[in-house]
Amino acid sequence: MQRWYVVHTKAAREVSARINLERQGYGIYFPQLHQTVRFAGRWREKIAALFPRYMFVRLEDGQQSLSPVRSTVGVASIVRFGSHYAVVPADVISALQSRESESGLHRLSPPTPYLRGAKVRIASGPFDGLDGVFEREAGNERVVVLLGLLGQLASVRVPADVVLPAFAV
Repeated sequence: MQRWYVVHTKAAREVSARINLERQGYGIYFPQLHQTVRFAGRWREKIAALFPRYMFVRLEDGQQSLSPVRSTVGVASIVRFGSHYAVVPADVISALQSRESESGLHRLSPPTPYLRGAKVRIASGPFDGLDGVFEREAGNERVVVLLGLLGQLASVRVPADVVLPAFAV
């Protein structure tokens, strides 16, 4: 029978821990996330751990031991609740794996429900109550909306959660 355990890694050593555990013959699941982050004034694509400093290790009961895992380079500890190791049900791992994209990465923010050119209304903030046209997404939590300001169209970046369909308000 196979069981999944949670491994806590040393800071920024997830990849090292994964490589070393795989060399020892352990099955590893290290879910990763595709993010768009702002760095040095620019939006950049980045791959990061879905659960920073954590990964899952699969053991065959009776055939593999957790003892070598504890002393593996990059591993800080194995997660416990009291004196018992935390066991993750296989269906939880399967559910996580089913949410990955074709590239094997997770994406946290759902895609914006608006198509380019959709009429929207800003629901709060400095542009509260203004109608505009949805232009595009601008990172994980922001969108660009075209607003009519001073007789001209202006591109404005606003938090995605303040944009509503124009007919909903």
